[in-house]
Amino acid sequence: MADKQDATPGTPTDPSKPGAANSEAELNTYAIERLSQAFETSAKRWELIVYPSLFAFIILAAYGFYLVFSLAKDVHYLAISVDSNMTVIASNMQSISDNMAQMNTDMRALTVSVDSISQDVATLEPMLTSLETMDRSMRNMTFSTSSIRDDMAVMNRNISQPMQFMNWVMPW
Repeated sequence: MADKQDATPGTPTDPSKPGAANSEAELNTYAIERLSQAFETSAKRWELIVYPSLFAFIILAAYGFYLVFSLAKDVHYLAISVDSNMTVIASNMQSISDNMAQMNTDMRALTVSVDSISQDVATLEPMLTSLETMDRSMRNMTFSTSSIRDDMAVMNRNISQPMQFMNWVMPW
């Protein structure tokens, strides 16, 4: 296994080989160089993962800030709109309150008027009895008038025949 070791420049030779002048310092240097190469290789692998992830995080953070900022702006406009609408609603509610008070006054006046009409109708009830009596009297007068008309027609027939005869006889 010792034969298969790389013989790259700057690497110490295997201490088990004859003629090798290895010291403990050279072994430490070799171990530090290997550790440095392994760290650089590992760092390059991490750079391939960390830098794109960091870039994606920065993009996502910027987009998140934009979303929060636009949401805050929309909430601000919403608050202004609600405030102006609440002012209009408050004035309309005051108008409704005033109209309800006026309606209450009008309803009181209407109640007084209906009470007055009720009293007037109560006064009209005896007059209604008198009107019914007058209606009966008028009906009787109509029948009487009808009788008088019939009597006049009979009398006209009775008088007109002799009068025709007299008109025929008289020379005028």
